[in-house]
Amino acid sequence: MKQTDVPRRRSRTLALELMDRLAEQVREGRLATGEKLPTEAEIMGGFGVSRTVVREAIGRLAEAGLVETRHGVGTFVVGVGDTAAFRVAPHQLETLRDVVALLELRIGVETEAAALAAQRRTAQNLAVMRAALDAFSQALQAGGDAVAADFQFHSEIARATQNEHFTRLMATFGTGVIPRARLATGEPPNDERLAYLRRVNAEHESIYDAIAAGDADAARAAMRTHLANSRERRRRAAAAG
Repeated sequence: MKQTDVPRRRSRTLALELMDRLAEQVREGRLATGEKLPTEAEIMGGFGVSRTVVREAIGRLAEAGLVETRHGVGTFVVGVGDTAAFRVAPHQLETLRDVVALLELRIGVETEAAALAAQRRTAQNLAVMRAALDAFSQALQAGGDAVAADFQFHSEIARATQNEHFTRLMATFGTGVIPRARLATGEPPNDERLAYLRRVNAEHESIYDAIAAGDADAARAAMRTHLANSRERRRRAAAAG
């Protein structure tokens, strides 16, 4: 890997994290429909990121249909605030049963997304997925829960379908789509939890390998296995509780 690839991958990761944080503000109404986003300089100062990261994050928000940029005027929130629009609100992810319900939806959507990604992914899509997997491993080594990297990986698979509807749907979820984002205790992972997260990352690697190989059937099966395993773990936890 070239040394210049590292800062580029880091920039992509920061842009995806910033995108998610801004999207969360939109979904929660802190940035209302029709409202103008802060300036690039304000976002840079508020989040401690570079202009390149801000521009990429806003570009991805625009791709997801959450904002639009009006030349010479600014960037505005669009499409959110419509009560008829699909969204998963924070209160809909408060219990294990809620998380299981969302995983059932994800199984229906993301298994096919993985198959399409295997057929349509670009070299850049694969590079972002690889960066997300590397970030996941680094987070585990640092004792983190790797939620941001997990979401980045799944989001990039949606983007690799080259179908904006998959991308937009993932954007409406945000990091809340990752079960432990809502259910984590905030404590450092113990041995059992670390073992689980390593299994998750191994499942991600299987999905990535199938997509990289262009094998739609294998990608579909790997994604279904991954999400079904997560669903069954939550079901057992709910039954025990």
